[in-house]
Amino acid sequence: MTPTLIAAAALLLHIAGAVAALHALMHTRTAPGAVAWVLGLLLLPYVTLVPYLFLGSSHFDGYVDMHRRRPRGMAADAGRPLADPAAARHAAIAAMLGTTFHRGQRLRLLVDGEAAFAAILEAIAQAEHYVLVQFFIFHDDELGRRVQRALLERAAAGVAVCVLYDGVGSHDLPRRYVDTLRAGGVAVHPFATRTWTNRLQINFRNHRKIVVVDGWRGFVGGLNVGDEYLGRKPPLAPWRDTHLELQGPAVADLQQAFGEDWRWITGREPPSRAPRAVGGTANTLIAATGPADRQESCALFFVEAIHAARERVWLTTPYFVPDHAVGAALRLAVFRGVDVRVLLPARPDHRTVFLSSTLHAHEAVRAGIRVFRYQPGFMHQKVLLVDDDTAAVGSMNLDSRSFRLNFEVAALNVDRAFAAEVEAMLRADFASAVEIDEREYRAAPYRRRVAMHVARLFDPIL
Repeated sequence: MTPTLIAAAALLLHIAGAVAALHALMHTRTAPGAVAWVLGLLLLPYVTLVPYLFLGSSHFDGYVDMHRRRPRGMAADAGRPLADPAAARHAAIAAMLGTTFHRGQRLRLLVDGEAAFAAILEAIAQAEHYVLVQFFIFHDDELGRRVQRALLERAAAGVAVCVLYDGVGSHDLPRRYVDTLRAGGVAVHPFATRTWTNRLQINFRNHRKIVVVDGWRGFVGGLNVGDEYLGRKPPLAPWRDTHLELQGPAVADLQQAFGEDWRWITGREPPSRAPRAVGGTANTLIAATGPADRQESCALFFVEAIHAARERVWLTTPYFVPDHAVGAALRLAVFRGVDVRVLLPARPDHRTVFLSSTLHAHEAVRAGIRVFRYQPGFMHQKVLLVDDDTAAVGSMNLDSRSFRLNFEVAALNVDRAFAAEVEAMLRADFASAVEIDEREYRAAPYRRRVAMHVARLFDPIL
């Protein structure tokens, strides 16, 4: 290229960078993120312009409009008094999400992938009317084909089967896997917030894991469909994760979360039936959060739950990248005398996130938060335990993607018996973990500590 052409190309890149910087200024959800994008696009458009096309786009107005037009109060008994006084502590979450706690749930804690998928496959095999399935990741491996066969068998029996998978999370899913499902009568679609331009949008992924069978039996948690979630893929094996089966009225809200995504993708309503009463004891709220909400609902979910604690907050997360509000809530809980513990993995699956998470863990320890690293394998569960009566299981991580960029879902349960089960599970996990102190950071080589601080610069997109 001649110098004139090089200069012209550079000028065009800087002009495009300035236009993109203006877009970032107007549309980036947080001030730190806006500063990072604007400076990068103005000063180094050669490096940042292409990543911004993938990470900076924030338009999915059609989905936002559909989501915000939905009736306030998804539940049939929305607005009625909360069934348990303990649930009243979390009324702000219900108000924020426009939903409510449901009385009378029956809950089953599913500890590890083998237990979770045994229960899910059993429920699918017993389906009489329909099956709704949504996962962030599907793999075409042994577990993926077991799920595929189970869905095809029900479709062949005349049961309606609807499947959603995330187009980016399942990027390596072969087309033949999807084609086999469709040929067998399964309605299956990738989730996308946009249509033809979605290939340039990596953000705003659907990270939810939902299974609903016949309107009264539901599953939610941290597991995806792949052999690694059964602990069959070293070096992260064994894989530590948790799922939850719930039966009762709250399944209607779980189904509604699926239904909203399904309507957006297909333009049609999924099948539905009223849930049945099962005589359970738990009060359950389904927290379906995402970037279409008016508030940063996932982050506020954690802030409110932590502020409600008087005795204990135990958290498990594979990615510990809390924002200022969640970090402040955890530190304030320590000052209130609350037992605050965080369980993290000892092995990384995403190195940049792990580096940033290690720095946040160091700062948490300095603030009096007890931080543990799970030793046997990779720890992927997303569980919250508050005091002796409240426990949540879902897909929400403690990072900016869950807080602001991903569609997530969790079941928040107020029930002393269930909370006792979660406590016993977490005590076993802590017994298999090592508590860290400030030496973890200080003993790291200087270049690794520098890498931690560099990684933290990317917190808004981790």
